[in-house]
Amino acid sequence: MALDAYSQVVSSVAAELTPKVAAVRVRQGSGSAVVFTGDGFLLTNAHVVGRARTGTLAFSDGTSTEFNVVGADPLSDMAVIRADGPTPEPARLGDSDGLVVGQLVVAVGNPLGLAGSVTAGVVSALGRSLPARSGSAVRLIEDVIQTDAALNPGNSGGALADAEGRVIGINTAVAGAGLGLAVPVNSTTRAIVAALMRDGRVRRAYLGLVTTPAPLPPAARERFGQPNALRVMEVVPGSPAAKAGLRQGDLVLTAGRKPVADAQALQRLMFAEAIGRPLHITVLRNGALVDVIAEPVELGDLTV
Repeated sequence: MALDAYSQVVSSVAAELTPKVAAVRVRQGSGSAVVFTGDGFLLTNAHVVGRARTGTLAFSDGTSTEFNVVGADPLSDMAVIRADGPTPEPARLGDSDGLVVGQLVVAVGNPLGLAGSVTAGVVSALGRSLPARSGSAVRLIEDVIQTDAALNPGNSGGALADAEGRVIGINTAVAGAGLGLAVPVNSTTRAIVAALMRDGRVRRAYLGLVTTPAPLPPAARERFGQPNALRVMEVVPGSPAAKAGLRQGDLVLTAGRKPVADAQALQRLMFAEAIGRPLHITVLRNGALVDVIAEPVELGDLTV
């Protein structure tokens, strides 16, 4: 029987990615991982590998190999591991910045060794935040993709792909019935992955702001030439942001003299090169422009 167009897309993506998604087994748990280089590097979640330094990979063709953890970043829930033995051809990485709500996505995992666990759905929302815990510390993983593609236990670390089979997210959590979340694959996460491969960790700058995207009033939109800004929901007491005079309710227009319209725009600035350097921030406060200078500090290490 001939497949309809929707089924053809899903089956094509499944055929391409299933061999490239491995089952991950470590002492304290399991998950999935995606081959993304030709020399044996795979992407998975930081919470999948936990504190482990080694583990075992199993692929859909029945082969298995040991792996070593190259680096993990709990604040993005991303980890890079490297296989000791041969791996399949790498998956193609896409760019989640081009996603739109309602777009078809396919989730491919290898949960508990059940190779080729494939579900399909649509992008339900973009720009979500996901709490990341480390002991008593809580941070937010920003810019998370929300999808209704069903995710089963063990799918964490698997691929979220577009209709062309490009990996545009790494599935990270099952948030509830009919709700799945994925860390986006974009310029920010590529920088995180590069740092993990190079240094085994990610040095981050810290401001102490909790923000959410917000539309600018029509007059401000026309005046500043941007539709959105970041509304400050919370300023951590004693943080660089607090010392600079930022307040709850401020609308952050620019940081480092660059427009800030979403969480990713601010995240892109919060890497090692920003630590200890003055950062010019412009906010809209009660209809007036306010300029402040903040000096980000290094974010203390979070253990997985």
